[in-house]
Parts: sequence; C-alpha cells; structure tokens
Amino acid sequence: MKKKNGLFSKIYLLLILIFFYAPILYVVLFSFNDSKSLTKFSGFSLRWYESMFQNRSIMEAIWYTVACAVIATVVSTIVGTITAIGLSKSNRVLREAVNQVNNLPMLNPDIVTAIGFMLFFTSLHIKTGFWTMVLAHIAFCIPYVILSVLPRLRRLDPNMAEAALDLGCTPLEAMWKVIIPQIKEGIIAGALVAFSMSFDDFVISLFTTGPGIANISIFVYGSVKRVNPTINALSAIIVYVITIVLIIVNVVPMIRERKEKKNVLEEV
Repeated sequence: MKKKNGLFSKIYLLLILIFFYAPILYVVLFSFNDSKSLTKFSGFSLRWYESMFQNRSIMEAIWYTVACAVIATVVSTIVGTITAIGLSKSNRVLREAVNQVNNLPMLNPDIVTAIGFMLFFTSLHIKTGFWTMVLAHIAFCIPYVILSVLPRLRRLDPNMAEAALDLGCTPLEAMWKVIIPQIKEGIIAGALVAFSMSFDDFVISLFTTGPGIANISIFVYGSVKRVNPTINALSAIIVYVITIVLIIVNVVPMIRERKEKKNVLEEV
C-alpha cells in the first residue's frame, strides 16, 4: 500500500512539473525554429533572435522594462527595509495598523490599484509616462519588501543593536553594521520579489504609462493577435536571464558558505 502511495505521489509530482515547465520549454524550443510556424519545428535557426535585436520597438520595451524594474527595486528595497526596521522598534498598536495598511496593495486586485493610480495622476494633472509608471511600481513593490524583511527582524536579537550603541556606534552605524548584515537574506529576497513584480507587471503599467512608453508586457499584449515568432525569442531570453539570476543567488551563497567552513576547519 505504501509503495502504491509512493508511486502515485511521484507520478502526481511529475505531472505538476510537466504542467509548469512544458510551456516554458515549448517557447524556448520554438524560439530556435527556422519558420514562422508555432506548431511545427522545421529546423534550427537564430533568425528570430537576430530579428528581435533589430526590432527597435522590442529594444525600447526591454529598456523601459529593465530601467523601471531596477529603479523600482532599488527605491522600494531601501524604503521598505527602513520602514520594516522602524516598525520593529514601534509600539504594537502602530505596528499592527501599518501592517494592515501594508497588506492592502497586495490584497487589492491589480485592476483596482491601476485605476486608483490613474485617477490619482489625472486628478493632479500629472502627464502619464515613464516616471508615473515608475512611481506606481515603487508604491506596489514596497509592501512586498516590508513583508520579506519583517520576519528576519523578528528573529533578530534586539540587544545587539543596543550593545552597538553602547560601544559608541551612532544609530545609523548600528543599523548599517549590525542590523543590515543580519537581515540581508530578507532584503535580498524582498529585492528579488520587487524586481520580478515590477518586471512582470502589465495591468498597472498599462494604466499609468503614457503614449510611446511600453514595457515588455504591454508590447507582448499588443503583438499577441498576430503571429510574431520574435516574441518567442524575447520570452526565451527572459527565461535565460531569470535562470542565471536564480543560479547566482542560490549557488554563490553555498560556495561562500563552503569556503568559510573549509577555512574554519583549516584553522582548527
């Protein structure tokens, strides 16, 4: 009976993996297709990658997407981390109130948030464009950073910061030299979530951007009604980049940890 349950679990897991990864592998495979067909692979070719790099609209969409995601990630990570540290030192009533407000952007449907930003910019007579899209991305990324950093702060020993102050550190030095190094995993996780949320966003970007400004999601939406194999190449490159980033984020700390353990053993 246990063997049957184990076999069923493995088959179930395999089906889930196929369901999640088969579409990604399909896109990557057909990005090398020699023809425009999206169903029949006629031969290996890099023509769609060349076409993608020669397409000015795609290059502009990539530029706007990366620039917006980087700016939103940097600003939201800094603001979210400082806010989380401040909340950890606040009284319980204020902390709970801010946490409830912080959860609203994540619980709200994207369309509601998008319309809210659009009406906000319109009421202030702000012309929508790249920077309005960036501001909107920063606003909805900050809660995710706070949510990632707070659990790390809860596990942090509060006496360490106080000890640093007693030893002569200023509050800023205590935060930078004592608190930040101990919560860096949460900060990195929050930054990665913020980057992925900004990079992937479509609805909020569509409502807060202006004419001539389109990120990758908006560009793909505008091209989806016609056969455009360059979209496969663009999607495949995004997969490559994300895979490389994930490998770096996960492998580099492992290598560093092994080196530290090795150095400790050599010293012993």
